[in-house]
Amino acid sequence: MTPTPAMPPAGAALAPREQEALRHIAAGHTYLQTARHMGLSKHTVDAYLRRIRAKLNVSTTAEMTRIAIALGL
Repeated sequence: MTPTPAMPPAGAALAPREQEALRHIAAGHTYLQTARHMGLSKHTVDAYLRRIRAKLNVSTTAEMTRIAIALGL
């Protein structure tokens, strides 16, 4: 039996820019590549991803990627 990906908590709505950052990271881009594409500093991307981890209660990029796929990002 294949485990199903866990969905994020219902109250963990991500802001549009957080979703965009997550989409880039899930696609395999680095923080710097993501920052350049979004017109932000690398530090801002890092802050977005820290907030995403807290909202989704995950600690690794792999977990964030799995959730991004489950959300269709």
